[in-house]
Amino acid sequence: MSFLKKYFKVKRKNMHIGWYKAKRSKTMYLFLLPYAILFTTFFILPVLVSVFFSFTYYNVLEPAQFTGVDNYIKLILADDVFLIAIKNTFILAAITGPLGYIASFVFAWFINELPRYIRAFAVLIFYAPIISGQAYLIWAILFSGDAYGYINAMLIEVGIIAEPILWLTNPNYMLNVVMVVVLWMSLGTGFLSFVAGLQGIDVSQFEAGYVDGVKNRWQELWYITLPNMKPMLLFGAVMAITQSFGVADVTQNLCGFPSTDYAAHTVVNHLIDYGSMRFEMGYASAIATVLFVTMVVCNKAIQSLLRKVGT
Repeated sequence: MSFLKKYFKVKRKNMHIGWYKAKRSKTMYLFLLPYAILFTTFFILPVLVSVFFSFTYYNVLEPAQFTGVDNYIKLILADDVFLIAIKNTFILAAITGPLGYIASFVFAWFINELPRYIRAFAVLIFYAPIISGQAYLIWAILFSGDAYGYINAMLIEVGIIAEPILWLTNPNYMLNVVMVVVLWMSLGTGFLSFVAGLQGIDVSQFEAGYVDGVKNRWQELWYITLPNMKPMLLFGAVMAITQSFGVADVTQNLCGFPSTDYAAHTVVNHLIDYGSMRFEMGYASAIATVLFVTMVVCNKAIQSLLRKVGT
């Protein structure tokens, strides 16, 4: 009992100190208030509302009816398409997430060594897929399923294949093509944050490092560059995971909706199907909640690993 009394006494004291500090900093909180209101209104509340509706049957036209965990039971045990979507999403996330993250950092590291004006042009080139938004349509032409598609035409020309391959309708090829396109488009916000982080490292740290025994660029990268870029690395990891789990537009525009045998169907595609087409908002909210929890868990796991970099 004495231990509990001591614990709650310390807890009350810390709360009192925290409240006193917050009271003294009330001006700063007033400046943060507009952002806090917007963030709560457009991010926190929608998530909470979605979680609530995930336990209901709601078709927009009728009042929501509470059904407990029925949506989740159906999702896991009775929805075969969702299980296919989960498999495709995790394959995409496991391959394109880490590869896109590493590629973003490596390209940013190399580009950082270029002269100023060449570096600015190179950054624009690598960021172009995100700026354009519809850049994946270029890949639709490259992987066109007839002899006029550039990939088929090239393979037929060199004698590797005798007839065109249906890249975007054959289940054996669709997910692989989507991976290539997603990787190409993954050099986005994370890439820019890496470039900015590399530019923000004080040059004197490298000079001090070589005085202290850093012998090559790899040691420079591990002991100086990566520790200085922890915030950017964490931000890039969050963006990479978010993008890899949120793939939908690429699969819809390249492989159709739904794709053949659901071979390129992702969780977000499934969410769009039930939320925007069937208007089963309760079931769609359950899908969104499962995806949200999965992304949060993956983000926490990756961030805990990245915090150990350079320590």
